[in-house]
Amino acid sequence: MARLGEKWTLLVLNALADGPKRFGHLQKRIEGVSQKMLTQTLRNLERDGLVAREVLNDRPIQVAYSLTPTGKDLLPLATALKAWVEAHYLVIEGNNMRYDAMFGS
Repeated sequence: MARLGEKWTLLVLNALADGPKRFGHLQKRIEGVSQKMLTQTLRNLERDGLVAREVLNDRPIQVAYSLTPTGKDLLPLATALKAWVEAHYLVIEGNNMRYDAMFGS
């Protein structure tokens, strides 16, 4: 459960929804993610069994990431949650600004 609450998890899962991706493609597709955070997120998702890492070529090393069956089972929920966030992001940001103006942050 904690993994799903991490900032980049849902974005990585959604980026892999339409098939395997190499690291560079994921980094371009997920706006704002640093190399360090993408690496950490992919490792954590691999550890949890949601993402599989496959070495395609060893010279130079090329790696592709894809959703496991467990990751694919989670995808409908991840997609729905991402859509909810996108639909409500501006409202939440406005609420945060009003709260911070009233109570300081």
